[in-house]
Amino acid sequence: MAQITAAMVKQLREMTDSPMMECKKALVEADGDMDAAVDILRKNGLAAAAKKAGRDTNEGAVAAYISDDATEGALAEVACETDFVASNPKFTGFVANVAQVACATEPADVDALLACDMNGESVQDALTEMIHIIGENMKITRFAIRKPANGAVASYIHMGGKIGALVEFAFDKPETASTEAFKSFAHDVAMQVAATAPISAVREDVPAEVVEHEVSIYKAQAAESGKPEAIQEKMAMGRLEKFFKGFVLNEQEFIKDSSMSIKQYAEKVSKEVGDNVRVVAFDRLVSGEAAN
Repeated sequence: MAQITAAMVKQLREMTDSPMMECKKALVEADGDMDAAVDILRKNGLAAAAKKAGRDTNEGAVAAYISDDATEGALAEVACETDFVASNPKFTGFVANVAQVACATEPADVDALLACDMNGESVQDALTEMIHIIGENMKITRFAIRKPANGAVASYIHMGGKIGALVEFAFDKPETASTEAFKSFAHDVAMQVAATAPISAVREDVPAEVVEHEVSIYKAQAAESGKPEAIQEKMAMGRLEKFFKGFVLNEQEFIKDSSMSIKQYAEKVSKEVGDNVRVVAFDRLVSGEAAN
């Protein structure tokens, strides 16, 4: 039996906003497993979801590169030691250069990216030089690249590089990318991704294990109602629908106009530009998240 410390109870309470004694009971039942304890609280209806309070993170920044014609783009994250350096223009400029190199070279991983050319020297050498100049340890942690065959990309950087979003759109007519209606839409959707942290663009892309996990929670909650099994099943499926509307980008309410979903927004823009505009996929990087 794992020892349940006051610090563990405090962390679980911060993560779930659940009562202290219920957190302790859940940790005892879960034998100290924090994730399992969160699920126990959710099944008991004491926690709607877990927050990320109490988790250590590295400092750093995320930057984006988008080509002039918006047909390709990339995000890159570089970690550093302090928030002061993370907001330094020299550092953020370096992160932006890393994103541009990643987009141009399409490396297989970070090690391959470090070997790529950046203004006549390797990215590794440029990184080492930055470390010497600024005096902090730094590390390129990850990147994301999108180059749609028929469509465009858009990005949004939030909180000075704490969060970066890169969204891929599909449409049929190349000229759609240059219309003001599409540009405004693309910016709005990228901002939505940064703000709401969806899981996927469409529900078919939600990982099966995530759906199975949520269904197990909802069925456990429904069982507490004491209602017939068929009603419990409907209750669980109803909650799953709410989950999709909350975490699937196309099904989310548009944060600037709750009267329509992102998919409905896309349909509205499609009519305006005379094309079939779709939100296909996205990447969302949060500075420090990769270290957790």
